[in-house]
Amino acid sequence: MLRFLKRFHIRLLNWEYWPTSLVYGPVFPVYLWYCLRARSFFFTAASNPGIQHAGLMMESKFSIDPLVPAAFRPPSLLFEPGTCFNRIEAGLEENKFCFPLVVKPDIGGKGMGVIKVNTAAQLEAVVSRYPVPFLVQPFIDLPNETGLFWVRIPGEKEGRITGIVRKEFLRVTGDGKQSIRSLLLSNDRFLLQLPALEKQLGQAIHQVLPAGKTELLVPYGNHARGALFLDDSHLITPELNASFNKICNQIHGFYFGRLDIRYRSWEELEAGKAFSIIELNGAGSEPTHIYDPRHSLFFAWKEIIRYWRLLWVVSMKNKKMKEAGWMSFRDGMQMLKSYFTYMKICRKGFNQEAGTSPINSPHKAQRDYNAYT
Repeated sequence: MLRFLKRFHIRLLNWEYWPTSLVYGPVFPVYLWYCLRARSFFFTAASNPGIQHAGLMMESKFSIDPLVPAAFRPPSLLFEPGTCFNRIEAGLEENKFCFPLVVKPDIGGKGMGVIKVNTAAQLEAVVSRYPVPFLVQPFIDLPNETGLFWVRIPGEKEGRITGIVRKEFLRVTGDGKQSIRSLLLSNDRFLLQLPALEKQLGQAIHQVLPAGKTELLVPYGNHARGALFLDDSHLITPELNASFNKICNQIHGFYFGRLDIRYRSWEELEAGKAFSIIELNGAGSEPTHIYDPRHSLFFAWKEIIRYWRLLWVVSMKNKKMKEAGWMSFRDGMQMLKSYFTYMKICRKGFNQEAGTSPINSPHKAQRDYNAYT
C-alpha cells in the first residue's frame, strides 16, 4: 500500500506522467479552432498523403516501412496472430534474420507489446500468444536513441527539424552492496517501473551488481517503459537539417512527423552516418521533447499548440495543392472506433503493467482478434 501511495505521489507531482487527457485537455479548444478554420474535424489526415490516415492512428508500420529508403531502416516481417511457428522460422531463415530480434505490434500502442527476444524459444513463447498482427525485426544494437521531428511545408523544397528528444534507457549502476531492486527503489522514475520489472526479471531482481557495473534493464526508448526524455533541440544544426532533408525528401508523401532513430554517435548522426530509423511516425506524432522533466506544463502547452499550427498549415497546403483531401466525418469516426477497439484488445491481450509479454492464451488472443476484424 505504501509503495502504491508513493507511486501515486510521484505521478501527481510530475505532469509528464499525467494521463493524456489531462495534459491535452486544457488546450484542446485550440485544436477545435483549427478544425473550424479547416471546416473538418479530421483535417490532419491530409498532412501526409503517402501514409495511411496520414499516420494519425491505425496506420500499419509494415506499410510505412517501404517508404523509408532501405539503407536507413531495419527489414521487417509481418505475421498474423496464431501463425505457425515453423512458418515464422522459415521467414527468418529466408531473410537471414539473426538474434536478438524485436517483436512489436504492426499498429502501435504506446509501447505495449514491444519485446526483445534473444532465442528461438523466447520468440516462440512470445508469438504463440500475440493477440494482434506483429512485426519481427532485427534488434538494432546501437547505443543511443533519439527522436527527430521533421516538417516540410508542401511546395517548399526543404524541410527542417523542429525538435529533438534524447532518450536515456532504464539502466542501473551497481555499488557492490544493493540489489537491483534496491537500486530501483532509490529512483522515483525507476520505482514507477518496479511492478513491471519484478515480473520481467523474476529472481534476478535480487542480484547484487558489482560496484561500477551498469545493467541495461529496458532497451527501448519508450517513456511509458521508463526511458528518460531530454530536450536536445539546441543540437539542431544546418548540417543535421541537410542530412535528414536528403533522407526525408525521399519518403513519398511525408511532410510532418517524427523519426525514431538508433545511432552510434551524435557526430556521425549529424553527418548522416551509422544510424537506423527504427520507426517513422506521422500526424499522430507527439513533440516528445516536451516530456523533459526540466520543462513546465506551460512549456508543453506552448509546444503542443505550435505543432498543431504546423500540422494545420501542412494539411491546408496539401489540400490547396490537391495533394490530399479531407477525411470525411464518417470515415474519421470509424477510424476512431477502430482505434479504441484495437487498443482494448491490446490492453486485454498484453500484460500492460509488466510491459514484457502477452498474457492471453493463444486461443483467446485469436478469438479477440477475429472478433475485431
